[in-house]
Amino acid sequence: MFIILSTNLIKKGHTMNKSFIFVLMSVLVTLLSLSQEKGKEANAKMPSGFRGEFLYQLDDVSKKIVDLAEAVPTEKYTWRPMEGVRSISEVYMHIAGANYLLPSFVGFKPPAGMNRDMEKTVTEKANVVKFLKQSFEFIRKAIMETSDSDLDKPAKIFGRETTMRGVFFEIANHMHEHLGQSIAYARMNKIVPPWTAAEQAQQKQNSKK
Repeated sequence: MFIILSTNLIKKGHTMNKSFIFVLMSVLVTLLSLSQEKGKEANAKMPSGFRGEFLYQLDDVSKKIVDLAEAVPTEKYTWRPMEGVRSISEVYMHIAGANYLLPSFVGFKPPAGMNRDMEKTVTEKANVVKFLKQSFEFIRKAIMETSDSDLDKPAKIFGRETTMRGVFFEIANHMHEHLGQSIAYARMNKIVPPWTAAEQAQQKQNSKK
């Protein structure tokens, strides 16, 4: 890349002092080296095995839920398909609430002030999205602070005997269940999920080539 850059400059008739070129290339090499080191550090911090797999799906489902929550217009947050079921904002707050509640079964206490009433009291879009993002970070922190050896330790969730791994399976299952619900709610309001819209736009662009 650096050779191409310097060659192109010469071809275009630019004259550059040799020392300046040396400094420029040194800076570019340093930046590339730092970027590679950061990538190695990120990979080193990512757990392997079940915890790594859990984090992979967490990144996917959390991004989709947050992207969808941000795509839904503010005026649609009170919409519900029928009486007696959760509205759009209530579904998102239910997800956030469960993200704080379920890890408590393996020893991670939710922040003070969290309660079930928040599904009804937190309805403004900006606040709902904020709570969602914070709740996913809470889940990430919980799995990162759980060791591989801890996963096989016994745990109990809603009176059922399981393991800590089983609780994290329940957490993943719950997030995906309500992602599906949120997609259905969005579609009923003629809202295309952002990731689907992006795929459709890419396909449309490719078809023109």
